[in-house]
Amino acid sequence: QVQLVESGGGLVQPGGSLRLSCAASGINFSIYTMGWYRQAPGKDRELVAHITSGGARTYSDSVKGRFTISRDNANVTVYLQMNTLKPEDTAVYYCWAGWRFDDYWGQGTQVTVSS
Repeated sequence: QVQLVESGGGLVQPGGSLRLSCAASGINFSIYTMGWYRQAPGKDRELVAHITSGGARTYSDSVKGRFTISRDNANVTVYLQMNTLKPEDTAVYYCWAGWRFDDYWGQGTQVTVSS
């Protein structure tokens, strides 16, 4: 059974930082592209960042320069370091794993940026 378990969300003030983690089980983690998506109230789910098995990274324009995605294959975990957070970053953040025609989602973790 595949599980992606996110942690690290919470309430932070504008300009602050958070680090999200996603621990995977039930997949051959090292061959999967891993990613983070987010969904704000009333909006569609959108890509935040991807990292391939080879370490290539992709970011949405809205987070480029502020967020960093990384992966630790030995600990089957993917991270999202979020700096200089803005109120518009408020959303539920979802972990994603994809390889060929397989993809999986985590349950999501809430990030709220507010003073």
